[in-house]
Amino acid sequence: MTELIVGPFNRVEGDLEVKLTVADGRVAEARANSPLYRGFEVMMQGKDPRDALTITPRICGICSISQSAAAAFALADAAGATMAPMGAQVAALLHAAENTADHLTHFNMFFMPDFARAVYADRRWHDRVVDRFTAGQGSALRRSMEARAELFHIVGTLAGKWPHTLAIQPGGVTRTPTASERVRMRATLREFRRYLEAEVFGAALEDFVALETVDALMAWETGDAGLFLRIAEDLNLTDLGRGTGRYLSFGAYPTESGPTLARGVYDGGLAEVDTGRIAEDLSHAWMIGDTAHPDVGRTRPDEDMANPGYSWCKAPRYGGKPMETGALARQVVDGHPLARALIGGGVLARVAGRLLEIARLQGMMEHWVDTLDTKARFMDPVTLPREGRGVGLVEAARGALGHWIGIERGVISHYQIIAPTTWNFSPRDEAGIPGPLEAALVGAPVAAGEDTPVSVQHIVRSFDPCMVCTVH
Repeated sequence: MTELIVGPFNRVEGDLEVKLTVADGRVAEARANSPLYRGFEVMMQGKDPRDALTITPRICGICSISQSAAAAFALADAAGATMAPMGAQVAALLHAAENTADHLTHFNMFFMPDFARAVYADRRWHDRVVDRFTAGQGSALRRSMEARAELFHIVGTLAGKWPHTLAIQPGGVTRTPTASERVRMRATLREFRRYLEAEVFGAALEDFVALETVDALMAWETGDAGLFLRIAEDLNLTDLGRGTGRYLSFGAYPTESGPTLARGVYDGGLAEVDTGRIAEDLSHAWMIGDTAHPDVGRTRPDEDMANPGYSWCKAPRYGGKPMETGALARQVVDGHPLARALIGGGVLARVAGRLLEIARLQGMMEHWVDTLDTKARFMDPVTLPREGRGVGLVEAARGALGHWIGIERGVISHYQIIAPTTWNFSPRDEAGIPGPLEAALVGAPVAAGEDTPVSVQHIVRSFDPCMVCTVH
């Protein structure tokens, strides 16, 4: 057996180190280390509860609207309030635009450039990948950044700026769009659809959404999605980095009629989420304390790293089990036939889940813009309590995000956050059960002389980690 330490990773948001034990040319064991501790949960204590809306979005510049929405929902829950219906719809639109942009960035800038590497120079698809996805100069990269910037015109219109907007509040959103702005947002979405259909999918989005089986997916030939599927077929990305088939989603884009994408847990079958079954295990983290629910748990770093941990990341568990979260998880829980057919899949399944979600989100955003009532209320007044507790559960691009807040004597007494990458890149728990990434890496091939195995990079990027959010 040999040991490899892989990291830092390029094209990954934040710092990551993975220790691999290799036997007979394959990964026998993996341990993921989140080496950056930032302490946002501790910073929150003693602050005015409204400061959560300003501070928590600074956790990350990629998913700041997700953090903002989670904080707003936590404050609303503590106050026993709900957002004005049109305000909730605008919040959903803002959140969906950010998540769509995140998926687009991941596919074009973080994931696909790996296949332009010289190691794949003998593959029949390599020249096309080099042209489309070479880091910093590929035609797909340039076009995707232009399209992403155009999509964010909607965020500028409704939220003033991105990232770190204060537009989403416990009672709704701060700005009422005008009828003329609604027309401009429709035009923006029409252009974005043209881009997706011309380049990413090479066909109508509805045709991709209509796919129901793995065979139908693999028969897709057009656009960059078709190019990825040819690569996946050639390199057997179906089996590389397989998951356990356990998925968690807090439900995405709540509006007046409930979450647009369903909330639930999938573990051999679909069940309701019981947040009381969530606990964070600290046995392999550089943290002081015991396994606890985030409503009562604390963040106390072991500054001397004296305990037998190997990461600053806690190990969140649901009913004692690690859960995979992300776009594939959302689509599985929501019941999409293609996602259900991909359950337990690896690199192919996770990336296909994002492509499916991009196609579905476009239709959702178009609907929300078309049904905006510019004469309605977009914000209801909310009075925050001097004593109270609340939880805000949302779905960031990378998966389930939860904020738990406690308020005493008018200030924050307690704040805990579980981010998507905390779920996916968690260390082992007290029972020795690895987190989703650690489990997925077992069996990955390592060629002789590889010090940064390309298979490991594909698996890591398939989860689209945001390490700066992992330990906040």
